[in-house]
Amino acid sequence: MRGIGKSFPGVHALSDVHLGVRRGEIHAICGENGAGKSTLMKVLSGVYPHGSYEGEFAFDGEPCRFTGVRDSERRGIVIIHQELALCPQLSIAENVFLGNERAARGWVDWNRTNHEAGRLLERVGLAENPVTPVAALGVGKQQLVEIAKALAKRVRLLILDEPTAALNDADSAHLLELMRGLRDDGITCVIISHKLNEVTAIADRISILRDGRLVETMDPAETEVTEDRIIAGMVGRDLEHRYPPREPDIGEEVLRIEDWTVHSPTQPDRAVVSGANLTLRRGEIVGLAGLMGAGRTELAMSVFGRSYGVGISGRVVKDGRPIRVRSVRETVRHGIAYATEDRKRYGLNLIDDVRRNVSAAALGKLSRRGWVNGHEEIRVAESYRADLNIKAPSVLAATGGLSGGNQQKVVLAKWIHTDPDVLILDEPTRGIDVGAKYEIYTIVNRLAARGTAILLISSELPELLGMCDRIYTMAAGRITAEVPRAEATQETLMRHMTRVVPDGRAGGGRKEQAG
Repeated sequence: MRGIGKSFPGVHALSDVHLGVRRGEIHAICGENGAGKSTLMKVLSGVYPHGSYEGEFAFDGEPCRFTGVRDSERRGIVIIHQELALCPQLSIAENVFLGNERAARGWVDWNRTNHEAGRLLERVGLAENPVTPVAALGVGKQQLVEIAKALAKRVRLLILDEPTAALNDADSAHLLELMRGLRDDGITCVIISHKLNEVTAIADRISILRDGRLVETMDPAETEVTEDRIIAGMVGRDLEHRYPPREPDIGEEVLRIEDWTVHSPTQPDRAVVSGANLTLRRGEIVGLAGLMGAGRTELAMSVFGRSYGVGISGRVVKDGRPIRVRSVRETVRHGIAYATEDRKRYGLNLIDDVRRNVSAAALGKLSRRGWVNGHEEIRVAESYRADLNIKAPSVLAATGGLSGGNQQKVVLAKWIHTDPDVLILDEPTRGIDVGAKYEIYTIVNRLAARGTAILLISSELPELLGMCDRIYTMAAGRITAEVPRAEATQETLMRHMTRVVPDGRAGGGRKEQAG
């Protein structure tokens, strides 16, 4: 791949990336969330067609100009995304050959389909009947079905995006051993992974992306490669002058979450949050760090009116008294607010105006006998427009027409209007420019100065280090450490975010020293 560049509105995801992968190797790609890893592989696999990106690439010396995924699969390039592309109601065999059916004269040959699927399952080490519905399998076995599906397409280059993110130790070890076997059979593998212990154990070479650029490619045969060495390449950047100054005035404890456990709504036997414990104090900004799939958003949404998950257990204690958070309405009444990471889908009504988006979460403050006071609604929205510097022609302007940073300010205005004691901010600066980020940080600091307790979830470690008084880390659904601001470094946080104990779950939940 030579000079690869890819942009989205307001974001340069990739800039002049040069990457080479050798035949028959396992090549790992590492980087923080948002570094461009998945985007680069989507270019390679045809998810982003030729013409939608800059640069060029060749496979086996031949130039590639894929118009879609089918083109790349014809050449033997197959990508397995982190979110598995399986149909749970169909059988294993039907999934393995979906879009690649074993058919003659328009009719599927089911004997051949099931027989060939059985051989492929044997090759990947999955002892299941090919007619078993995929819904009956755990996530580890579903990952093997995806690999069998790739082998059915005569794969030559297999791309795996976070293949072990949701797997326990046993399933992860089996998958890694399978990858070694595929390499021995001449299949080249590219793996994107945040589990650095697995990367150092399996990769023949390791490339590091940071901020959309290739930092370096390391060869363990030529130089010593350690987890600390990879982390240093992933997170190295200047933090100066990016965050407004703040003198914290931290008060008493306002919120405590105890032994909080949440199960996946689609896989009720899988815990996505396990025994989480954390506390928030008035005027304090507390960070929550974790890699993709760690369970940060699931934790926040489940606490906010059980917006996510099933089989939820544990306690929420506010101002020293246990409270119930059975619905969003009930949670907001207790003074807890949550600004979602997906503002366009869950945070805003983009076709409605700024005024109604600001008032939506607290209409009771603006209404009497069931009627909303329109004049007061406009006055409140105008006050927030001025206070938060929302750049909009008027509060009657459509919210969808605003920039990402100004949309985020509308989300903040909506929840500030509820007068929360606790405000959970999930990726509050995702997809907005540096100037708008600084304004958001200033607003967050002002809220903390008023006594609001802030839980800040972010994939950007510099953001957490620049803003937070304490930082919790999560991995595999568990709190792995609590690090005070004075002792926090990017390397320390990354170490805790990638730390896994032998049973496949993150360790701890106890306070740990940095370093």
